[in-house]
Parts: sequence; structure tokens; C-alpha cells
Amino acid sequence: APAPVSPAASGGLKAAGAGDTGAGAGDFDFLIGHWRVRHRVLRKGSQRDWMEFEGTSSTRKVLGGQGNIEENLLASPAGAYHAMAIRSFDAKSAEWSIWWLDGRFPLGPLDPPVRRRFQDGVGAFYSDDLVDGKSRRTRYLWSKITPATCQWDQATSNDQGATWETNWVMAFNRVAPR
Repeated sequence: APAPVSPAASGGLKAAGAGDTGAGAGDFDFLIGHWRVRHRVLRKGSQRDWMEFEGTSSTRKVLGGQGNIEENLLASPAGAYHAMAIRSFDAKSAEWSIWWLDGRFPLGPLDPPVRRRFQDGVGAFYSDDLVDGKSRRTRYLWSKITPATCQWDQATSNDQGATWETNWVMAFNRVAPR
């Protein structure tokens, strides 16, 4: 990778979006580092049958601090696989966009990004999509954030958010400092 160029060496020029990250750009700083993750996934077609398994996660900053990449290894009973979350922050809207890339399906397609921000210590992010011709809303929640733990929940709604069905919970426990 090329070495970073200091502002003085570049004639004082900054890349678009560099430095001026804005309020909210550090919202995911708690996640930087290495984690042990306990996954709880609702089995397809069930409302009560959960599959539980372990995994690991590692997150690092990218895009001059206006984004991050979270790499995951999921030890699912159906077979281990890799996945990643890609996050970017828009200083103008003060919102994050988050995409999930599943290594089992490397050609995609990617779902629409969930978007929004943190408020009162909870990150709530939403997207709207069509699945089999029907409208579906997806929600990611980041909560229970401490220096050593945090939780991510995924839920979907088929009624524009009037009711939600949580289908995936990830409980993070830090294993290495940032």
C-alpha cells in the first residue's frame, strides 16, 4: 500500500472527505478491534427455532476515518464462512450506510444499504427492499455498547415497520484492544 502523504508534502491539498468527518463519524469507533461473537440466527421458516454458533470479527477504519470494514468468520453448523460489513459515513447527512457481503455468495447481489445514525447510545439503521414482489423493511440495531461488549440485532418487517421479527443477534465480546 502506498505511504500516506502529509498535507505539507501534498501542497496542503486534502482528499475529498478527508479530515472534516463531522459529528457522528466516530460512532463506530467502539467496534474497532478484535471480537469473539456469539451468533443466534432464526432458522428459515421458523418463529421459534434458533441456531446458535460462534464466530470472530475484526473491524478497522478505512476512507480516512469515514468508514470501516468488519471482517467476520462465522462457524455455522452448516459450514464455516466469511462475511463482511462495509460502512461509510456521509458528513453532509450525518448518516451511515452499511452493506453486508456474504462470502458464500461472492457475486451478490448486495442488498440495499441500511442507513441512519446513533441516538442516545443506540444505532438504528433501516432499508426498504422488494423480496418476491413484496415490500420488506430491514432494521439493524447496535446496542448494549460497553468497552468490552456490544450487540447487533437484525429484524425485518413486512408491514412498513409496524411489527418486527428479529432473525439474527450477534453478541460481541472484545478479545483484543483497539
